[in-house]
Amino acid sequence: MYKQEEIKPYGKEGEKGKLVEKMFDNIAPTYDTLNHRLSWDIDKGWRKKAIRQLLPFQPKTILDIATGTGDFAILSAKELRPQRMIGIDISEGMMKIGQKKVEAEGLQHIVSFKKDDCTHLSFDDNSFDAVTAAFGIRNFQNLDQGLSEMYRVLRPNGHLSIVELTTPVSFPMKQLFKLYSHTILPVYGKLISKDTCAYSYLTNTIEAFPQGEVMLDILRKAGFKNASFKRLTFGICTMYFATK
Repeated sequence: MYKQEEIKPYGKEGEKGKLVEKMFDNIAPTYDTLNHRLSWDIDKGWRKKAIRQLLPFQPKTILDIATGTGDFAILSAKELRPQRMIGIDISEGMMKIGQKKVEAEGLQHIVSFKKDDCTHLSFDDNSFDAVTAAFGIRNFQNLDQGLSEMYRVLRPNGHLSIVELTTPVSFPMKQLFKLYSHTILPVYGKLISKDTCAYSYLTNTIEAFPQGEVMLDILRKAGFKNASFKRLTFGICTMYFATK
């Protein structure tokens, strides 16, 4: 078990997946606003970089894991122009917001949403040309099982593109990020979302989540090859890319 798998929202006993679902349903109405404000809109650029890792391969079918309110799925549909883009999540509250955004963009013919468990995906083996995940895998109840499922549903030579929040490794950004994530982020998150615990939980999972070379070893263990990573914005975010 990885350290972040032991961290649960609200500090309660019980299945982590159910508690994460409840948390994201609670913060869904303010999630996008907080995401963009707390990152000074830099998160939009991170998503675009992760999506453009897939451009040379022109995937026609894409599965977006932990899709949330659909920002990554919508941007992927615009940038990559796939035939089919499915976003899955355990939070229906988040996906309802995503569906409204898809309709506003006129992308209903490409992007659809489905409630699904990332550790037990309902799709057949070898179903997708690409699998993506933005800022969601650190919430997995079982990271190894989730990555194994992502590997299973990918077609041979299909590609995995992940972007995840991480902790900077170098001075002074490491110290500055710790100060920011333990003061401004949880306080502002609580103020806007009205959820007393969600943004403290998110900070704790960022710090506990395996990153860099350790994450590459985990991807290889799941079966992926040619795994690589790139730190963005002084290591606040990290992109991963791998092939089945």
